[in-house]
Amino acid sequence: MPIRQPIVCVLGHVDTGKTLLLDKIRKTSVQAREAGGITQHIGASFFPLETLEEISAPILRRIGGKVKVPGLLVVDTPGHEAFANLRRRGGAVADIAILVIDILKGFEAQTYECIEILKARRTPFIVAANKIDRIPGWRPFPNSTFIESYKKQDPYVQRALDENLYKIIGKFSELGFKSDQFNRIRDFTRTVAIVPTSAKTGEGIPELVAVLTGLTQQYLRTRLEVTKGPAKGTILEVKEEVGLGVTINVIIYDGILKKGDTIVIGGRQGPIITSVRAVLLPKPLDEIRDPRDKFSSVEEVSAAAGVKIAAPNLDDALAGAPLYVVPPGEPVEKYVREVSEEVEKLRISTDIEGVILKTDALGSLEAIAESLRRNNIPIRFADVGDVSKRDIT
Repeated sequence: MPIRQPIVCVLGHVDTGKTLLLDKIRKTSVQAREAGGITQHIGASFFPLETLEEISAPILRRIGGKVKVPGLLVVDTPGHEAFANLRRRGGAVADIAILVIDILKGFEAQTYECIEILKARRTPFIVAANKIDRIPGWRPFPNSTFIESYKKQDPYVQRALDENLYKIIGKFSELGFKSDQFNRIRDFTRTVAIVPTSAKTGEGIPELVAVLTGLTQQYLRTRLEVTKGPAKGTILEVKEEVGLGVTINVIIYDGILKKGDTIVIGGRQGPIITSVRAVLLPKPLDEIRDPRDKFSSVEEVSAAAGVKIAAPNLDDALAGAPLYVVPPGEPVEKYVREVSEEVEKLRISTDIEGVILKTDALGSLEAIAESLRRNNIPIRFADVGDVSKRDIT
């Protein structure tokens, strides 16, 4: 069975260097463009197999490894809000996550939140212990592997890095996770891999990409198997575009989406049935002549992909809600029921004394409700939408 590219999300506390890390991986890829480069999707970047091989070549040569996944689809918006909206029945759309931790600051408030949401969604993750270039006395060797850079540091710098790393390992241990530096791990199914990186100098990026690729192809293969059937996806964002009206940005995680398909999506007032007018991908930056002309239309896309869909009646579409393509000849009702059940499952309405929760997206509704339950805070009412008079009377 063919496998699709894994969908990767980047999480972490503010200012740990998530965006910079994404940019660095992208830049390294753009530099490796001769080998295939990257393709911008809507809300995601696609790194093809050749690019992954080029970035992680120093590691692959040493271990005799081979890249077997067709690429990686990395969600561009870092942070747990995007991850929360990447939801699907029975877990997360993201197959694996990179949790970015500042190696000098260690665990911070949002680090714990990220781990909670990863745990709740049962999403495997690796850790980028970022900002190694900030360790006092660190001598940078741009774009080098971490192992090579580490060997060239003074003993006191090596000790400082090890001590900071052990603090992070200790914290994970307190939370019930076994973790270690990636090159000391024998069993990756039981141990969280930590890769020291610098988003600024590019050190450790080859190992980060190699470990990410290795883990997905080794342990997530069955999850990555795709069908050639109708697409399933999740709405990442609802966005108004000049000349197009209201559009939805969608991550397709299974099947094929075609122009003209009938789709059922989750909406604020209930499921929306509509027809795909256009499937849009971003034009490469060097091809955009006019800011209004940012997209190129394609006939179809197959999973995994980040696309923009233009269709009628999207005003009420809901971020975090499911999207199903209705196969020709099948009753629409079946999919309307599925979407309805999935959205209703997250709404809460009780008579108990408790908090009233309103959010703008389904993903945040689910994540915040989970968090309140964990802290034994009763919920009286939870739904998506603006706060109305009725909610508080």
